[in-house]
Amino acid sequence: MKEYRLTDFLPTTKKEVELRGWEEVDIILFSADAYVDHPSFGAAVIGRTLEAAGYRVAIVPQPDWHGDYRDFKKLGRPRLFFGIAPGCMDSMVNKYTANRRLRSEDAYSPDGRHDLRPEYPTIVYSKILRELYPDVPIILGGIEASLRRLTHYDYWQDQLRPCILCDSQADLIIYGMGEKPIVELARQLSEGNAIGDIHDIPQTVYLSKDVTTTDDDIVLHSHEECLRNKRSQAENFRHIEEQSNMMHAHRLIQQVSNSYVVVNPPYPPMTTQELDASFDLPYTRLPHPKYKNKRIPAYEMIKHSINIHRGCFGGCAFCTISAHQGKFISCRSKESILKEVKKVAQMEDFKGYLSDLGGPSANMYGMHGRNQNICEKCKRPSCIHPQVCPNLNTNHSKLLEIYRAVDALPEIKKSFIGSGVRYDLLLYRGKDEEANKAALEYTRELITRHVSGRLKVAPEHTSDHVLMLMRKPSFQQFYDFKRIFDRICREEGLHQQIIPYFISSHPGCSEADMAELAVKTKHLDFQLEQVQDFTPTPMTVSTETWYTGYHPYTLEPVRSAKTPQEKLAQRQYFFWYKPEERRGIEQSLRRIGRADLIQELCPYSPKTYGNNRASSHRQESPKEKRGRNRRHK
Repeated sequence: MKEYRLTDFLPTTKKEVELRGWEEVDIILFSADAYVDHPSFGAAVIGRTLEAAGYRVAIVPQPDWHGDYRDFKKLGRPRLFFGIAPGCMDSMVNKYTANRRLRSEDAYSPDGRHDLRPEYPTIVYSKILRELYPDVPIILGGIEASLRRLTHYDYWQDQLRPCILCDSQADLIIYGMGEKPIVELARQLSEGNAIGDIHDIPQTVYLSKDVTTTDDDIVLHSHEECLRNKRSQAENFRHIEEQSNMMHAHRLIQQVSNSYVVVNPPYPPMTTQELDASFDLPYTRLPHPKYKNKRIPAYEMIKHSINIHRGCFGGCAFCTISAHQGKFISCRSKESILKEVKKVAQMEDFKGYLSDLGGPSANMYGMHGRNQNICEKCKRPSCIHPQVCPNLNTNHSKLLEIYRAVDALPEIKKSFIGSGVRYDLLLYRGKDEEANKAALEYTRELITRHVSGRLKVAPEHTSDHVLMLMRKPSFQQFYDFKRIFDRICREEGLHQQIIPYFISSHPGCSEADMAELAVKTKHLDFQLEQVQDFTPTPMTVSTETWYTGYHPYTLEPVRSAKTPQEKLAQRQYFFWYKPEERRGIEQSLRRIGRADLIQELCPYSPKTYGNNRASSHRQESPKEKRGRNRRHK
């Protein structure tokens, strides 16, 4: 493996800046994650992108926000701007479970430490920098800012918050995958434009005291109106989501107090050449040397994996991917993918096994609309729900070509697919017989060559009306896929499992729905491992439905489990097989009028034993009495 020098990483200290011979830095990025120089870590991507454009970039990872702010001062004042990259995950999702309990570790910190990242680092870092350097532009990026670009519900504060620019005192948001807007912003600032005058860059958000609207603009209900009326917030969100997933979106405008939040439409999806250029930047693919002998859990998970595309057209109601990456798929070329595979193969600890060859969804590579004119006018947030769009080319042939090219490399023993597979795409049969044939071929190859004993899929629920709210396919399709999976495993002599993911307490889900989920998964012989309570995160249909009580598209009322007791009552059904859960489940079943399921789920529950005791006060037979006496002796 190549020996990397300190100067092969973006500088993180004054000494490292001096090693490069720089007298000043153009841009300083503050990251709430550890600095891992890898294309899966946002701060590294933006830093390398700006470096490739000719700018001198430094990164300050996980600065200490207490005391004298020395980490915020150590590199001084940048020539152009400060950028804030709050992390690959939303800081609150990263820190807390759905029940607001502290997670066991921070996956993006050395040794999983919890004390290196504040809550809402975007706001904390920005306010400190504004205090220290009041005249230097501050630019927000990453998923935390991206999902808070307009009025949003914050689950951890349990309140509606305005655009994060208002709370952070920053100048501009770059939302989504930010390579193109960040370079354009740096160019305009380099040319001497004032940050307050830069309003024309796509995929940016700014605050203005005055806005001239056009007929093409969409003016949302004001923040104050949303505070007064939850239905107004629900109405807003439909526009927000639709515009996030349109090829030619409209500008969004929302009044907040005496100012206006202006969201410019996004850039078009990146071309293959542009995406290749981003992934082909000179990443070391390693944590910075400062973390020597320290484990960064998220890095350990992905260091032998390859991301082959961006975007997801699934449109799951609870997912933030489309709000950040959009629904249109941008694919890397086969050459770029193979180049990165060969780089991974040179790593010292690589044993010939790729942990993942995937993306946001495993099997969307190469898929797009056949007629782009239809796609350019489309507002649908999902290309496959409630039905697969007939314009969507679902051919898996290009993906099979990638798999086979990777597996043909002598350094590769096996490539696994760790990303979630959309089995509804595998089951879909349209008019294109070549695509239908490729789906069958892909399914068999996936199961026989790319599963490490356990294939992850996400049915999410068993109730069709809950699945409709989730924008997921009917559970019948899971039955169909499992039959195919089991048949292929039998034919090939494989001992493999499906590992399904499920969610409780999603809007529209009741205890009765969870009881039926327990029965159905028990019949399938599953003891569930991959489960979670629904966590309301900003900018998803599910969150807006949960908070407002209205579905944003129909404005019909939807009931949600909200209290800890209601959530626990649903979650317990995942664990019907645990003796300690049986009493609670039986009580729940009686309360909701489904006592008929008690024998199905709790045949040995304490209550059931109680019923047996009622009939056991009969007189013992002589044989029973002799047996009892022998045991006592």
